[in-house]
Amino acid sequence: MKATQFAPGLMIAGISPPLLLTDYKLIAFDMDSTLINIECVDEIAAVVGRKAEVAAITEAAMRGEISDYKESLRQRVALLKGVTLAQMDQIYRERLQLNPGAAELVAACKQAGMKVLLVSGGFTHFTDRIRDHLGIDFTRSNVLEVQGGVLTGHMVHQPWGDICDGAEKRSMLLQMCDTLGINPKQTIAMGDGANDLPMMSVAGLSVAYHAKPAVREYANVSIESGGLNRLLTLFQG
Repeated sequence: MKATQFAPGLMIAGISPPLLLTDYKLIAFDMDSTLINIECVDEIAAVVGRKAEVAAITEAAMRGEISDYKESLRQRVALLKGVTLAQMDQIYRERLQLNPGAAELVAACKQAGMKVLLVSGGFTHFTDRIRDHLGIDFTRSNVLEVQGGVLTGHMVHQPWGDICDGAEKRSMLLQMCDTLGINPKQTIAMGDGANDLPMMSVAGLSVAYHAKPAVREYANVSIESGGLNRLLTLFQG
């Protein structure tokens, strides 16, 4: 799609603002580097002195340079072995912050009657807290295996699978559409990495937030400066 500048640092393609927020019934957010400021797996790896190693894999995966996302995440999680839950809590308290405008955007969507979905290749240790803090309706993310208060380097298999990758994000968005009785075109999907493209491809409005080049080029909206709530400038009322 040919993008045009709607405002400084805000590009649009394939849409004609102003839009109506009430035309949408569900918004799906990625978590790491979208709703929050960090890549949680990288920060956990820092505890065991492996941040550079893990961050390099994360960056390649987010750029779409790794074909097998699930295997890349298994490799990264294996390097987290030995991190304690206390250290995980410390990361949440000291390193994790909501990105600017996150709370405002979620609140505006909820006020407009929309449901909010958080779909993440990250971990329930963080997504559950973000869900409770923002009043998010639904989540899907990965469960780190813990024994004796320490990470084992593995993930727990859940009824839908063991890893929330791009295909699972898309599947979850479509599943929620079925549950809510809505058309996928009535959804907004917001992310920053290659594993967000599958859900963005089925949403009515795709939004890139400070995203990787492939995601910026694909999205209907690319927020390249400022906070998440800049999305609201495209809507009436």
